[in-house]
This record gives sequence, structure tokens and C-alpha cells, in this order.
Amino acid sequence: MRARVLAAATAVTLLTTGVPAPAAAVPATTPAALAAPATAPCPRLPAPKVSRPPRPTPPATTPEQAAVGGEALAGTGLVMPPGSPAPPAVTATTWLVADLDTGAVLGACGAHVPGTPASTQKLLLAATMLSRLDPEQVAVATRADLDIEPGSSAVGLLVGGRYSVATLWLGLLLQSGNDAANMLARLGAGSAQAGVAEMNEQARRLGAGQTHAVTPSGLDGPGQFTSAYDLALIARACFADAAFRRYALTERTQIPAQPALKKGGFQIQNENQLIYRYPGALGGKTGFTELARHSYVGAAQRDGRRLVVTLLGAEARPVRGWQQGAQLLDWGFRLPRDASVGRLVEPGERDAEAAEPRQAAAAEPTRTASPPWRGPAGTALRRIGDGDWRVIVPVAGLLALTVGGAAAVLAARRGRARRRGRRRA
Repeated sequence: MRARVLAAATAVTLLTTGVPAPAAAVPATTPAALAAPATAPCPRLPAPKVSRPPRPTPPATTPEQAAVGGEALAGTGLVMPPGSPAPPAVTATTWLVADLDTGAVLGACGAHVPGTPASTQKLLLAATMLSRLDPEQVAVATRADLDIEPGSSAVGLLVGGRYSVATLWLGLLLQSGNDAANMLARLGAGSAQAGVAEMNEQARRLGAGQTHAVTPSGLDGPGQFTSAYDLALIARACFADAAFRRYALTERTQIPAQPALKKGGFQIQNENQLIYRYPGALGGKTGFTELARHSYVGAAQRDGRRLVVTLLGAEARPVRGWQQGAQLLDWGFRLPRDASVGRLVEPGERDAEAAEPRQAAAAEPTRTASPPWRGPAGTALRRIGDGDWRVIVPVAGLLALTVGGAAAVLAARRGRARRRGRRRA
């Protein structure tokens, strides 16, 4: 009986002092808890072994980054709509196929796995600078513009040569000119490195959070990475520009003569074989370095539908990069129009999402803290509220004695009242 009274009194004490109930144990977050859903292995073509420089360690991909565009894209394996035919086997390490118009991702292999972009990074330069530069502007090439890695791809610009911005874009997209990339970055931002900073800002705005540019051309640099998903975001921004679409489909152009330098002009041709050999091709961009291996971005339209493919880390044998892209485009066009495993986020969408919690925190009313308990009684109450049983037990005992004493007094009074009543009867 006393135990029950003690327990009841303790409960009353705890309730009146406002002690919260103990929180249920919350399991610690572990990498396994954040792991992406299981996916099938990526179909791979056997590729010859090649020697390459040591691969740099990519930055860690956070669970939030891995899930951009949909939880299904967070894995490292193959993800495709249920019931779809198997995609072709390729040598690319990662790839993605998406709809340029709706933004639906039709399928991917390691969509958010970091990779090295090579010259597909020139698409980020185009997405950043195309709208800033007047295509008819004529500029003079400097020695710094021609400071590129010996043996790397170049248009053949000359120090002191005069070139229109339109010519530089054609040199960039047809011939993958690293000299043209340096010059366009300088014209758009004041210097090549300032242009790189603008490129990184544009990548952030587009939602390409895994993309970090170090050079405007895509020549390898420490810390330079992207992903198949990010490349699709960047390509979508490029193909939304009519000038880019026109440049990307140009088969050949003339680099003008430089009379003041006593140098003649010459012709360059588009290196992207997709525009010559794939019906409905819209263009794209090739890329290669010893470190990155082959990268590729290509787009095409069929029956009113426009798809884009991105791939990284491919080998040219037994199938060249653009051919692997073409096979993946064929696969994508065979899927239903409503097929999807995720989506390409819209420009500015991730910035807006990041701003929402800050706005909500700013709008939340300030709560006034309760005044602290004071005096000996207040100290005792605070210790009870903190769960100090050295105070709780004596207080509970005192309450039990008080309640018991009061009950005994009441019982005695009732007994006397009954006896008086019997005497009156």
C-alpha cells in the first residue's frame, strides 16, 4: 500500500513540476541509414587496359547531393523505369539520359558519382558566357590566351590576331580549342580565372553542386570534377540557347586570315561525329584527357522529343564515345514518353530550397524564457525537475505522510460522526 502511495505521490510531484517525459531513444544516423536504394549493376563492355595518371580523390558526396533529382538517382548502379529493356553495355564509368524539354531522367548509371569532365566542361563556359558576349565583337588574342598545355587541342589563334566572338565560339565547339576557351573566359569576366569563378557560380545556380571548374577549357586541374547528372543540367541550359544550337550543328567554318601578321586563314571541322551520322542530331561536345579518358555530351530529336545523353570515363575501344552516346539515345527513344526515374532540377530551384529554412527561422516568433526559480524551494523544485532522486524520494515520502495523515484525520472524523448519529437514533 505504501509503495502505491509513494509512486502516486512521486508522479503527482513530477507532473506538477513540469518535468518532460523521457524521450524515446533515437538511433544514431549511420552511413547505412543514408545509403541509396539497391540498384542493378551497370552493364559494362570489356575495355582494353590503359595507362593513366593517378586518379585524384573526389570530394565526398553528401546524401543530400546524391539525392538531387530523386532518391532513385542516389545509387552507384543502374537505375531505369520498371519493365524497361536493358540499356546497351558501354565502357563509360557513369552516364545519364534525360528529356531536354520535360527534364525527366529516363535512366542513369551512377548519376551522381564524381568524374573528370575534360572538354565537356566547355559547355559550362558556354552556359556562363554566351549571353554576355556580343557575337559580332572583335577582340585581339593575347599571349596569356595561348598559354595552354603543349599538345592539347587548339584552334590555332595567333598573338595579336583579331577574331570575332562568333568565330571563337565556333573554334571552341567545333575544334575544342583551349586557346578559344581562355579568350572567351577573359572577354566575359576580365581574366581567365575570373571566368572560372563565374563558371562555378553558374554551376551553383543551375543546381550542379558536384561541379567545380579549375580551368575554362576542361584541361585537368586539382579539384576539378563534375557528374553525369550535373553535365545534363549544364547541357540543358546550353541547348535552350538558339545561338548554341546553331554553333553546335555547324559542320565547318573558316578561321580568318590575319593580314597584319602575314598569316592566311584556314578551315576547321566539327569533331562531333554525331551530327554527321545520327538522324536528328542536335550536337554536343566531345572530351578527352589522359586522366579523364573520354567524356561525351550529345543530344538528338525524334518525333517531337528531344533527349540528351552524358557520359564520363569511357574508352574509345571497342566503341567510341559518341557511338556509346548514340546507343544510349536509341535506348532512351524506345522508352515511353512518361518514363522517368527522376528529374533535372530547374535553374535556381536549389537556391530557393536552401533559402526556405532561413526564411522560416527568421519568421518564427521569439520565445520569452520563463523566469528562473529562486530560493530554497525553487532550488528543490529545479533539482526535482532535473530528476535528482535524492530530492524526489524525501519529497515523495513527505507527501505520502501528509496525504496519509490527512486521510487518517478525515477517517477519524467520519467515525465520530457515525457514532453520534447512532446515539440520536
